Amino acid sequence: MPSPLLDQIHNPEDLRKLPDADLPELAKELREDMIASVSKTGGHLGAGLGVVELTIALHHVFNTPDDRLIWDVGHQAYPHKILTGRRERFGTLRQEGGISGFTRRAESEYDPFGAAHSSTSISAGLGMAVARDLKGEKRNVIAVIGDGAMSAGMAFEALNNAGAMDARMIVILNDNDMSIAPPSGAMSAYLARLATGKTYLGARDIGKKISGALGKSMDRTIHRVVGHARGFVTGGTMFEELGFTHIGPIDGHDFAHLVPVLRNVRDNITGPVLIHVVTRKGKGYPPAEAAADKYHGVNKFNVITGEQSKPASNAPAYTKVFGQALVQEAELDDKIVAITAAMPSGTGLDLFSEKFPARFFDVGIAEQHGVTFAAGLAVEGLKPFAAIYSTFLQRAYDQVVHDVAIQKLPVRFPIDRAGFVGADGPTHCGAFDIGYLASLPGFVVMAAADEAELKHMVRTSADYDEGPISFRYPRGDGVGVDMPERGMFLEIGKGRIVKEGTRIAILSFGTRLQDSLKAAQELDGMGLSTTVADARFAKPLDVDLIKRLAENHEALIMVEEGAAGGFGAQVMHEMAKLGLLDRGLKIRSLTLPDEFTEQAKPEVMYAKAGLDQKGIVASALQALGVAASATAMKRA
Repeated sequence: MPSPLLDQIHNPEDLRKLPDADLPELAKELREDMIASVSKTGGHLGAGLGVVELTIALHHVFNTPDDRLIWDVGHQAYPHKILTGRRERFGTLRQEGGISGFTRRAESEYDPFGAAHSSTSISAGLGMAVARDLKGEKRNVIAVIGDGAMSAGMAFEALNNAGAMDARMIVILNDNDMSIAPPSGAMSAYLARLATGKTYLGARDIGKKISGALGKSMDRTIHRVVGHARGFVTGGTMFEELGFTHIGPIDGHDFAHLVPVLRNVRDNITGPVLIHVVTRKGKGYPPAEAAADKYHGVNKFNVITGEQSKPASNAPAYTKVFGQALVQEAELDDKIVAITAAMPSGTGLDLFSEKFPARFFDVGIAEQHGVTFAAGLAVEGLKPFAAIYSTFLQRAYDQVVHDVAIQKLPVRFPIDRAGFVGADGPTHCGAFDIGYLASLPGFVVMAAADEAELKHMVRTSADYDEGPISFRYPRGDGVGVDMPERGMFLEIGKGRIVKEGTRIAILSFGTRLQDSLKAAQELDGMGLSTTVADARFAKPLDVDLIKRLAENHEALIMVEEGAAGGFGAQVMHEMAKLGLLDRGLKIRSLTLPDEFTEQAKPEVMYAKAGLDQKGIVASALQALGVAASATAMKRA
């Protein structure tokens, strides 16, 4: 019995040796292999299942890695990773020391560009194509981008630039959801092959020569006639207007359609070309095909039933707490509206959309537009909540500054995925929002210590109308505190004392409060009486609270789930203004490390960063110059 084809593929060079007739069997084996692996690790499954045939066809036709193959976002790159020498390590996917869930240059020569945020592939590919030409090299550049990612302005900026430069590059538009073109089929595939063949292209070149000889006026006339004719045959689109040869739509699961078109494009077209490929997200795995999100992101699951494992915690997830609290406030205030950038379930706004569909807006992967859209809503007296992950809000920072902050517009920013995010690694870590928002005049910056505090901050944001306001919270479950019936309005710029002590003060901003309390108990057991305070606000700061802590304690330990330059920097700046740094107070500011931290379990990441109970205790002892005994340093 012959061995499975997938066992014979160690790299794309092996794949290129296979006859075309073997590709469907390879696709079947690759899909089964990926499902089995991801069922044990979790990850982004649906997108990869949808591009199995496309991935095989691309590596079969093009000479990767010399030909540059760039995957947008990276969610769909799992089949690519398996085919490019990483199959044996695929069981380490998204785990500490394992392979990334996204493309990554340091991981493989077959990943020419790292990606985890969307809509970057065309820009990167154009840069590579121009560099190729400047160096006098010969290679193909192929950028694969999903229809969702095409909603971002950056993608169209790149298309416009590539078309204007007449750059020799290939863009694959993977259409797996939106109905942006007629259905694919045999006739469409035939026309795509026809349009990329030598006969059509030769006729087009002859037409150009004839029109050139007859003058510019006739050239424009013939160009329009040819354009209309081609549009009639193959479907003229805005991509043609941007200077691209537009091919498709073609069936992305049929090798008889894919492979000839890719070969024709490789061999015959010299300018920018866009190939519209229609695929099905979750293809080949019934539970994924039936799911609303097509198994975009999954926990570990049972391959037979598709049932996903559930977290052990009984505490509600922060994201769900936010969504429920916003619905509660919106029931009492019809001015509240909600905006997401293609992440309704990821931000918890799916709950809001079900309850108030007319007041919910999904702008697509377009954070810049989403923020300014929210600003426009605020101008007219509505109360917009623009719920965006910390790491994605970075994409719209100019709009936050120019369109919201300068105009003092009351846009509310719920910031999910604050701090470490575990398996999604450095590209999704919410490290910088405290610093980049707290530096803006008039911005209110909050962080929830637990799920009850999050509910208070939703209420506070809904009631605050003096300018922009944000509140951050992490990925994952809360800590199981008692929940109020409704959130209360927090006095702006006022923190709270959670535990009283006399010698050490721990000032926490965000959900490190629980570890701060555990650290305080351990320090108390060593005879070091410890106060714990929840800052609540990084801006405006609670000056009275800071003075109280500084004047009545020997050491002040500040703890936050953000990069240096955030909350601790704001406190130190204020203390310098107040002259509180001249009193011999021993100060430590604990932040995320000055590096892009690799994927691991969040608790492991916080421990390595020194932001857990043990790390906080060690910092306090080091500040006081106290040598802890082995017994005292044991975890409580």
